[in-house]
Formats: sequence, structure tokens, C-alpha cells
Amino acid sequence: MENGRIGKRIKAFRKLKGYTQVELAKKLGISLNVLGAVERGTKKIPEELINQIAETLNIDKLELLGS
Repeated sequence: MENGRIGKRIKAFRKLKGYTQVELAKKLGISLNVLGAVERGTKKIPEELINQIAETLNIDKLELLGS
């Protein structure tokens, strides 16, 4: 998985669903810094976090991954 591409998709879906970074980070139980790094593609995204993001945004994991 390419972190930068996935990070951009996470950001796009977050905005589409109307969440700010602060709101989504709170819902996920992660820091704003971690979410920002994930969206920028500078942090490796653990599989469990991908699953949690997909569930929180109410989208299919494969849609999030661009598959």
C-alpha cells in the first residue's frame, strides 16, 4: 500500500463525510498529529487503523484503499 495515496483518500472521504481532522481523530482515539501524518502519507498506516477509519467513515475498506 502506498501511504501517500491512501492518506489522500482518507482526507477526501473525511471531508466528504463532513468531519474535521480534530473530530475524526477524537472518534478514532488517536492524536491529531497522528491523523495529520497519516493524511500526508508520512506515517505507515496500521491495518487496524485502516479498518477503524473505514468503519468510522461508514465506507468499505476496499473503497478507502482504492481497490
